[in-house]
Amino acid sequence: MFGPAEEDYRVSAPDRVAQPADSPAPPVRYEVGGSGVAVITLNRPERMNGWGGGLASGFFRCMDDAEADPDVRAIVVTGSGRAFCAGADMGDLSTISAATVDAAADTDVGKLVGERHPHFVMTMRKPVIAAINGACAGMGLTLALSCDVRFAAAGAKFTTSFARRGLIAEYGISWMLPRVVGVGVASDLLLSGRVFLAEEAAELGVVNKVLAPDQLLPHALGYADDIAANCAPSSLAVIKQQVYEDTMLSVFEASNRAEKLMHESMTRPDFIEGITSFFEKRPPNFPPLEKEDAS
Repeated sequence: MFGPAEEDYRVSAPDRVAQPADSPAPPVRYEVGGSGVAVITLNRPERMNGWGGGLASGFFRCMDDAEADPDVRAIVVTGSGRAFCAGADMGDLSTISAATVDAAADTDVGKLVGERHPHFVMTMRKPVIAAINGACAGMGLTLALSCDVRFAAAGAKFTTSFARRGLIAEYGISWMLPRVVGVGVASDLLLSGRVFLAEEAAELGVVNKVLAPDQLLPHALGYADDIAANCAPSSLAVIKQQVYEDTMLSVFEASNRAEKLMHESMTRPDFIEGITSFFEKRPPNFPPLEKEDAS
């Protein structure tokens, strides 16, 4: 059964600094396990991990740390409390019934989403696994879809919600969702804005697997541990690039590009190690991702 011990994970350097007992918890927690898996936890449970209030900038900073750390080979993103991310934290507009159109129009959407859009996650060289522990709505669903693999806790609630709030499909979800589940299902979920549970999300292909709440994070960590231990970081980086960039190409262009990339992969030491470890029936010992691998 997947699931490393909790003590196998260490917090990042900033979180290890002694803080006053009454100091607020960081909006995002960052931990790194000895196996090479980073865990990024959205940590505003009192706001259902709403996207805002320093959470967005903290998330991107932690993702940058994970991307830059050669010891990190896979990333798990989850939430604290009863939500993964219940959407954008609209701040004063939470009392929208008393607000005017002019007040809403003054909202700085750029500041709300942060310095980058969620699809930034797709450009990372390392695999990102979402462990969706609870409510996943609006911006939260967009964030989950930008991850490479998604696991969900049984009973977790999902919704696009935009149409029911007088909004549009935001920050790339109109591109992501049809590619994950198909145009017909995406149209249903986006146009109706209806709530659906994790079990239906798995049937529709929104998530890869549903697990009991107490098994969600151990399973996600075990899945990430397996990738970290057995997959070449250089291969992971190129495969992620292929998966997302090839959607913009024809099958002929994608196949021709793959032939070139395959030849390049066979010139790396990782290929020799992968073949040798297979025949020697031992775990591979792949080197960490280096800066020149980014290209």
